Amino acid sequence: MATTVDDIGAFGPMVGQHLGTSDWVTVDQARIDAFADATGDHQWIHVDPERARRGPFGTTIAHGYLTLSLIPMLLPQVIRVEGVAFGVNYGCNKVRFPSPVPAGSSLRLGAAVASVDEVAGGVQVALDVTLEVRDAPKPACAAQVVYRYYRA
Repeated sequence: MATTVDDIGAFGPMVGQHLGTSDWVTVDQARIDAFADATGDHQWIHVDPERARRGPFGTTIAHGYLTLSLIPMLLPQVIRVEGVAFGVNYGCNKVRFPSPVPAGSSLRLGAAVASVDEVAGGVQVALDVTLEVRDAPKPACAAQVVYRYYRA
């Protein structure tokens, strides 16, 4: 169940608060191939299962940026912001990919509010997000993503 923020003024006291986790999503070879087609990144560790079987991971793995791109899909399961005119993805302060996402694995997102700053017409919210692979010892992605929400 997503944490709902009814007013952007409520973000301040949430700094340091873990917001929860998303459902699991499967990152299958079809998704990896579609991402490769969309970005032109057809490196064999992503799209050649036969060669990847003999490679360092024993299978194909998702692109790091594919993993990162799942944040906008999974984040609404963790936090919903209402009562705003609009919100925008403002960028990332930091992104790391500590471990691979093997094709066919399940991934979920956890998020915590890192900081909240006033900006003209609204607030800038930095979220510490972690994308974890089921049963993996390290996260697949750790990032600080930044959103701006503007008053209605």
